[in-house]
Amino acid sequence: MPASLAQIESGFWGLLIGDAVGVPYEFHTPCEIPASPHIQMIPPAGFARSYGHVAPGTWSDDGAQALCLAASLIAKPDFNLTDFARRLVKWFTMGYMAVDGNVFDVGIQTATALHRVARGEPPAHTGLDGERNNGNGSLMRSLPLALLHRGDNPALVAAAHLQSAVTHAHPRAQACCALYCLWARHEIQRHAAPWEAAVRSLRSIYPRSSPHRTELEEVVLTYTRSSGSGYVVDSLHSARLACQATSYEKVIQAAVALGNDTDTTACIAGGIAGIRHGKANIPAHWIDGLRGKELLIPLLERIRRRLPQPRP
Repeated sequence: MPASLAQIESGFWGLLIGDAVGVPYEFHTPCEIPASPHIQMIPPAGFARSYGHVAPGTWSDDGAQALCLAASLIAKPDFNLTDFARRLVKWFTMGYMAVDGNVFDVGIQTATALHRVARGEPPAHTGLDGERNNGNGSLMRSLPLALLHRGDNPALVAAAHLQSAVTHAHPRAQACCALYCLWARHEIQRHAAPWEAAVRSLRSIYPRSSPHRTELEEVVLTYTRSSGSGYVVDSLHSARLACQATSYEKVIQAAVALGNDTDTTACIAGGIAGIRHGKANIPAHWIDGLRGKELLIPLLERIRRRLPQPRP
C-alpha cells in the first residue's frame, strides 16, 4: 500500500519540524536541556541556544538533505543516484533546499564525500566506509524513500543503501537506513507492530552471509543504548525510544530531552511521528513557526500532481 498524500505531507512536516525544534538544543547534555514541557521551537528565555545566528524554526542539514532526496525522487521516481548526488552538491555549495540558502551543521564525513562528488568521482564510491565512519548523516535524510519510492521492499532497501553510499558507505549505516525506511513503510501501512515487522522484512531480504545481515544481527539489533548521539545505530534507537511517546509533540520533546544531536534525533523520530499521528496533531504554533515553507509547499504540490488521482 503506497503512502497517501496525507501521510506523505505529514511525514515531511513531521521531520522538518522535528529538525527545527531540535536545532537550538544541539550539543547540550541531557541535564542542560529544559524540562520536556518547556522544549519548544523557541527555547526558554536565558537558554544558551546553539547556532545563535540561525532564527528559531529553521531546519538544518537534516531537512535540507531530505528535501534534496525528495526533489530527486519527484524528478526520477525510480531513484537516480547521480541526480541525487548532484542535488546534494548543489545544497552543499549553493544552499539548495536550505532555509535562506544558509548551509550549517555539516558533518565532516558528509563534507569530505561531497567534495569528492564535486570533483567528479562516481557517487557510488564517494562515501567513507570505515567502521568509524558510521555517523547518522545518511539516516537523517532517508525518509522520503519510504514516502515516495514505489518499488517493493527489496527495491526500497537497495535504494536506501545507494542513497547512503554517497556519504556513508559502511554496511552498518546502510542497514540502519534500510531498517528505518521499512519501519516507516510499515507505519504507513498501519501495521500493529511496525518496528518488528520491519526487522522481519529486512531479515527476509538480506542473505545470511551478507555483511549487511551481519551488521543487522550483531550490531544494530543488539544495541541497548539511547543517548541521542551522532552514531547511526544510537540515533535509530534513540528515535525509536522517543516514538514511544503518545503524541507528536511528546515524541519531539522526548527526542530533544536525550540531548546531544538533538536536531537529528528529533528529525528521525519526527518523520515517524508525523506519519503515525498526522499533520492535524502537530502543534499549530510549530507549523506556523516553521521557516522555509516557500521551499516545502511547492515540493508538496509537485508530489500531489504526481500521485494518481482518485476516480470520480
